[in-house]
Amino acid sequence: MLKTLTLAILLLGSSSTIASTTPNESKKKPIKIDIISDVVCPWCAIGFKRLDTAIKELDMEDEVTIVWHPFQLNPTMIKEGINADQYLMKKMRLSEAELKQKRKHVANTANASGFKFNYHDTMHKPNTLYSHILLDYAKEHGKQTELKTRLQAAYFTEKKNIGLKSVLAAELEAVGLDAEEGMARLESKSATEKVQKEELHWKNRGVSSIPTIVFEDSGIVKGARSVATYKKILRYLAKQKTPTTQT
Repeated sequence: MLKTLTLAILLLGSSSTIASTTPNESKKKPIKIDIISDVVCPWCAIGFKRLDTAIKELDMEDEVTIVWHPFQLNPTMIKEGINADQYLMKKMRLSEAELKQKRKHVANTANASGFKFNYHDTMHKPNTLYSHILLDYAKEHGKQTELKTRLQAAYFTEKKNIGLKSVLAAELEAVGLDAEEGMARLESKSATEKVQKEELHWKNRGVSSIPTIVFEDSGIVKGARSVATYKKILRYLAKQKTPTTQT
């Protein structure tokens, strides 16, 4: 089972700095970050945007390795999906006014984090199995994060239905992947089973909500935390990997 990162890490002062290092600093292994999420999860998009901001502001792009893992919020959803408003009002037992208020809050939070949300009345809540299969394909070509963020932007910002194969093919091409080869994976039973087994693997390790971010295969952070919090965690983990010298 995974364990939540200790409060001591999260409470490290924002002014914490990485100690001076030995000449072998460049050879240290990157910080491993596993992210369990779904493409249509709004807080997953917000959480990653904040994490990405923290990584860039710390100039640590070359010091982390990010791997995405599947978690389907709606695994029984029909492939093409249904109207998102109708689905969420029924699932969450919300009135139309309550749903709009909740979405306004999420959109404002996302926009403040640097991710543009454009909710609309015709928005669909699709089955995301195909997206996860394609993300596994993208991982083989070193473009998993590119495709993940492209799909998030397509869904939340550009008002596209990513449950449609035509949309998915176009997004593959947008990140420089072979659309024909990638789309062929969707017909593969083994590709489907691989995603399902991986999702079950993380659930068996205790992941029950998303986003869940696992640092260094042990400490986990649930939910979309602040940029400052992610910075504290990254500084702490970088310091653990860095041999210090006496000054």
